[in-house]
Amino acid sequence: MSTVPRVIGLDLSLTCTGVAGEGWTDTIRPRTGVRGHPRLAFIVEHITEHIRGADLVVIEGPSFGGGVAHRHEDLAGLRVMVRHACWRRGIPYAVVPPSCRALYATGKGSGSKGEVRDAIRTRYGVECDGPGRYDQADAYTLLAMGLHHLGWPLAVVPDNNRRGLDGSQWPTTEGLAA
Repeated sequence: MSTVPRVIGLDLSLTCTGVAGEGWTDTIRPRTGVRGHPRLAFIVEHITEHIRGADLVVIEGPSFGGGVAHRHEDLAGLRVMVRHACWRRGIPYAVVPPSCRALYATGKGSGSKGEVRDAIRTRYGVECDGPGRYDQADAYTLLAMGLHHLGWPLAVVPDNNRRGLDGSQWPTTEGLAA
């Protein structure tokens, strides 16, 4: 009998990182005013606790809009540090563009954060409320995409939505779903 792979979804942010595993979500929120290396170290340390023992980590890729130019360097650094943490632990990781995440959740690549959250509630029965609700919903979408990619979909996903899997960078994962 096969075992469902342990997949973790990460919606990386400098202020509120969303984390999800099958049936749960969480956020990582550095203290207000913490910047630079201490903030990056805090986030990566907490992420490594969540990814311990994972078979696959699915990370949201960069968004090239939204006025984040002033935070670009730290956020890009965070993405590299998280990928490196996965690599050091021998955990394969995937990178999913934001439009593919929205397409998988809502059926359109321009789906809003609220639409993604509503889709997660409707399709998977997972409530994402309060501060970090959109980050949690995004992370849960990434988790669902990873399990679907490995052959373990959490729910029936419409054909149009499944196209979100095609635009993502998946690692070679031979043996993960066996």
